[in-house]
Amino acid sequence: MAQRLKYFVGGEWRDSRTDEWYPITNSSTGEVLAEAPRCTAAEVDSAVAAAKEAFGPWRDTPLAERVQVMFRLKERLEANVHDLAVLLSTEMGKTYAEARGDVLKAIEVVEIACALPMTMQGDSLMNVSRGFDTVTYREPLGVFVGIAPWNFPAMIPMGWMMPLAVTTGNTFVLKAASFVPQTSMRMAELLHDAGLPPGVFNLVTCSRHEAEQLLVHPDVRGVSFVGSRSVGRHVYATASAAGKRVQALTEAKNHALVLRDAPLRATAQRVINSAFGCAGERCMALPAVVVEQAIADEFVATVAELAKERRMGPAWEESTELGPLVNEEHRDFVTGWIERSIDEGAVPVLDGRKVTVPGYENGFFVGPTIFDHVTEDMSCGRDEVFGPVLYIKRVADFDEGIELINSSEFANGASVFTRSGYHAREFARRIDAGMVGVNVGIPVPISAFSFSGHKDSFFGDLHVMGRDGVAFFTETKAVTSYWFDAADLRGDKVGTWEGTISRT
Repeated sequence: MAQRLKYFVGGEWRDSRTDEWYPITNSSTGEVLAEAPRCTAAEVDSAVAAAKEAFGPWRDTPLAERVQVMFRLKERLEANVHDLAVLLSTEMGKTYAEARGDVLKAIEVVEIACALPMTMQGDSLMNVSRGFDTVTYREPLGVFVGIAPWNFPAMIPMGWMMPLAVTTGNTFVLKAASFVPQTSMRMAELLHDAGLPPGVFNLVTCSRHEAEQLLVHPDVRGVSFVGSRSVGRHVYATASAAGKRVQALTEAKNHALVLRDAPLRATAQRVINSAFGCAGERCMALPAVVVEQAIADEFVATVAELAKERRMGPAWEESTELGPLVNEEHRDFVTGWIERSIDEGAVPVLDGRKVTVPGYENGFFVGPTIFDHVTEDMSCGRDEVFGPVLYIKRVADFDEGIELINSSEFANGASVFTRSGYHAREFARRIDAGMVGVNVGIPVPISAFSFSGHKDSFFGDLHVMGRDGVAFFTETKAVTSYWFDAADLRGDKVGTWEGTISRT
């Protein structure tokens, strides 16, 4: 019988009383590794209660002491990068290099959290009005909830969400992705070992039904979500209607525009990396490339040639360049999209449906897949497939490419490949995307900047990481002070505005 995992509340691992369990599979072999509980409504509620109880003392803990926990966590994460990467690649299917990067991106945000004494500072001004001084502070709000996706078990819950939420003085309940929770669970152990007080961080696995209660729970102040557009829209509408702060990062259909002056092979290498890295299971993947017709035939041939060289294998082997998809259900979802793309008239260049990896025949593998002559009237050209499938669209020129990309409902990222400074600048200026790359296939900023999707790729006002991240987990308090002078002591009359209007 597979090991049954526990949930983490109040600084301890607890056995769930549930009757329902989620299988966690080895993506490369198909074997069941463990089972995660569908925590009961009472167990989920206990996580919120623990976070609420811990908030007061943690809020009053000096920021410098909170930061020291992050310093100790950083040391522990760095000492365990290899083990975490192997665990992540085993349960989720990312290659070892990609899994290691997932962990390193989480550490990157922990480092940003260590700088909060600088970034959390408020403002002040003496004599804003005669005798009046104003100081602003940034303060935590209370209990925050993180609802994490399965594709980045380290970077998103333990990077984008937890470090800034906790270090700013809030407490946190993480709903980990139910079929890839072990990486977050191991990182939670390291966080506890780093000295985080009980109840400040809690972790549950559950269904959407139990997660729904978190969206409207009276003791929850905010929700950070990453997932599909349909669920993200629901999370935003439901939680914001209940008075919560919400940041909901959702799906994408990122595009790159390849111009005729781009170095062909160097561009194709970056497209291959962007399209097939993480097996396409990332919201910053590059599933659609818009190519000027003049170079399209040569570009497609080059991309196909390079894609065939991608080495497939078990996720944890360091030589593997394309690992399996996360589970059988998602593999079937992606192969279904491949079949649909053919039915819609997209021209197959490379079909990865029938690949096998010797010794790992039961793994959830799909090989690099490429379609050419994809148009906007095809759903495969508009919607997110979330797998190692690249769609190539042809345009006459730069302006047509801009128009095509901007017609998408999603706007996470967009890139241009060119040697023209003019076209690079025009692309950055005119494209409707939150993150823009110039000769960069995955234009994700480092964590000092915000991850800023647009359109249906994001619902909310404040994004994750960067200044937005700090602002999302805090609220501003303005303190205005005045010290009595001689006129006050004589009992002179006080105006209605008490002098807080700066003009006389």
